[in-house]
Amino acid sequence: MKKHTLGFWEIWNMSFGFLGIQFGFALQGTSMSRIFQTLGASQDEIPMLWIAAPLTGLIVQPIIGYLSDRTWSPKWGRRRPYFLIGAILSTIALFFMPYSPLLWVAAGFLWILDASINISMEPFRALVADKLPESQRSYGFVMQALIIGIGTWIASSLPEIVSYFGISNSADTGVLPMSVKLSFAIGAFVFLASILYTVFTTTEYPPEDMEAFEKEKAKKNQFIPDILNNIGNMPTTMKKLGVIQFFSWFAFFTMWSLANPALTEHVFNTPAPIESAYNMANSIEAAAFKIANTAFQESSNAVGSAMGVYGLSSMAFALLLVFYTSKRKINRKYVHMASLILGGIGFLLMNYTSPEHLKWCFALIGFAWGSILSMPYAMLSSSVDPNKMGMFMGIFNMFIVIPQIIAALGGINFVSGLLGQEAINAMTVAGISLLIAGLCNLLITNKSAISYQQEL
Repeated sequence: MKKHTLGFWEIWNMSFGFLGIQFGFALQGTSMSRIFQTLGASQDEIPMLWIAAPLTGLIVQPIIGYLSDRTWSPKWGRRRPYFLIGAILSTIALFFMPYSPLLWVAAGFLWILDASINISMEPFRALVADKLPESQRSYGFVMQALIIGIGTWIASSLPEIVSYFGISNSADTGVLPMSVKLSFAIGAFVFLASILYTVFTTTEYPPEDMEAFEKEKAKKNQFIPDILNNIGNMPTTMKKLGVIQFFSWFAFFTMWSLANPALTEHVFNTPAPIESAYNMANSIEAAAFKIANTAFQESSNAVGSAMGVYGLSSMAFALLLVFYTSKRKINRKYVHMASLILGGIGFLLMNYTSPEHLKWCFALIGFAWGSILSMPYAMLSSSVDPNKMGMFMGIFNMFIVIPQIIAALGGINFVSGLLGQEAINAMTVAGISLLIAGLCNLLITNKSAISYQQEL
């Protein structure tokens, strides 16, 4: 089937739902460790509490990819039903998350939130390959990266933005401040609204051969055999991209789970106070705890705001690529390599930065983030069977979640422990990991993956 070349606004509309998805991920990325610490978690416990994120992705994304490949509705299309289901569930989880009274409740909501976000997210990756001709794949994935950058920047800064308007950063022991609760409520609204915008402004191509599609759909109990068969026969380029993804996502999981404790302690010198270290029956010590906790909450807002800069720089980087790829082809391999190396340098510089200059470290990391969200998927989409795009995008997610699972099960604590006990060592590990990921791009040799090849 010959696919039409789409204009800017058509690609924008089909990608806009990612704004909401990224609101969910960014609020989770900047606030979950803070929520866990507020509810009494120690720094060493935090990575394990984050394990919901990669595990739900490992389970949910291949299933949703498989199901969406075998779905077709003349009214709702192939991918859009999953956008909508995931959005409704994510909205509910986002709204109630900051009201968690206990640590296990917050961890449970994280499982629900991540499973729900993954239901929406995986079909969005496949939609670009479904809708766009090969010549526009880089353009489409870069557009997604642009919208993700916007979402990251705004959502990461929300607690500080709402506190600027007088919403309180103070709260009782074990309770999240209103600035966090309001931020999650705003995120819930944006998530649902942006997904609905894409659902009602985007159409999808029907299966190219409807008779063959219905025959394939009629086959029963093929899910596990199909998944295993495709894992065993994944293209060589996909395996090489998997190595790059492994080190890239190990680095970013480290940032999401440990940036707040590392930076509030090392850069701001306001670590989360431990309630057991204070005699709360003594009014002086209780007041001292409240002062320390408020300082921690305020510095957490500042860390979140600085993290938002990586969304801003990834947005600027993606915007440049949008304009460039709309007219010209790029070397995806070298763009990705250079971007990851810049991100690695940003992490390493956190050892030496000040609160005023922390944002520049995240600005460098934004180049890596913008590339991670676009270049691997553009390279992958040129290397796999288009009829199995949803499944392969789901399987490709294994290379994202496995390093995160390893990190959550003790990988971060072990590797950073080799450098010493300082919390900032986790950011050093993230930097080294991104540098390795950047150099691994040299493994990619498939010309079609590296750059669009004009058909003769």
